[in-house]
Amino acid sequence: MTMEEYQDQQKKIQEYNEYVEAVTPKHSLVKNMVQAFLMGGLICVLGQAINSFGLSRGLEEEAAGAWTSIALVLISVVLTGFNLYPKLAKFGGAGTLVPITGFANSVAAPAIEFQKEGQIFGIGCKIFTIAGPVILYGVFTSWIVGLIVWVWQTAAG
Repeated sequence: MTMEEYQDQQKKIQEYNEYVEAVTPKHSLVKNMVQAFLMGGLICVLGQAINSFGLSRGLEEEAAGAWTSIALVLISVVLTGFNLYPKLAKFGGAGTLVPITGFANSVAAPAIEFQKEGQIFGIGCKIFTIAGPVILYGVFTSWIVGLIVWVWQTAAG
């Protein structure tokens, strides 16, 4: 490679890097954290309102908690169906993805997206595309922690 070819290559690399820098969106960590806090807080306030409503109607604490979870999952799935949840998630980031509503969205979104491919190869194969790893590693981690606790208690006992 000649010096001229090398300089041309370096110039192209520099131009590409400048282009990437220009088109890459800039994010503010503080802004993202505040938005996640607000959105997660709103979801929690909604959950508390549903729970308090159930308790005020005479439900026992466990039943009110169950109905709260069911209602939050239903609201999340409906918002996903109307393509509103992704807009909330774009604003709220992790604040919408961490609560139970985010998990419901991760199951409903692929089911809705791939429904055209049919019940088996669409919904059946794709429904846990996003949520599957969460379930897998959650169960595996729970098993490991349970094994450690069992070994610890057995050795101590």
